[in-house]
Amino acid sequence: MLLDFLSRYLSEVEAAVRQVEGAYVERYEEEIVGAGRVNLRIRVRFQKGHMLELNEAVIGEAGHPRRLGYRYHFQDEQNKLVFRYDNTPHFPGLENFPHHKHIPDKVTGVVETSILKVIEEARRLAQ
Repeated sequence: MLLDFLSRYLSEVEAAVRQVEGAYVERYEEEIVGAGRVNLRIRVRFQKGHMLELNEAVIGEAGHPRRLGYRYHFQDEQNKLVFRYDNTPHFPGLENFPHHKHIPDKVTGVVETSILKVIEEARRLAQ
């Protein structure tokens, strides 16, 4: 059985995805690996052609969800990168390593973001 707080987390993510106006869900997968771990794979397509892909591995730790790994990729209607957040450890010199954000022609260090904030950022940009 999935930990209660992880179950609540999944419900929050699903609700946020369902509330995105002007978009539809192409893929929504919750893989429950065990009572304390879940993997998410979500793809949202916006009416104007933008696409948001959300992938994360989440564990339960000290009563809260904690992301082991994440990749939040947003592209425009011509399949060009708008932004991608991830924590792949391939830019060790950036502030807040391994958390970073790719934008066209640049990678910057960022504070770890949340899937809910990324959904909102993509929604604003796709309008």
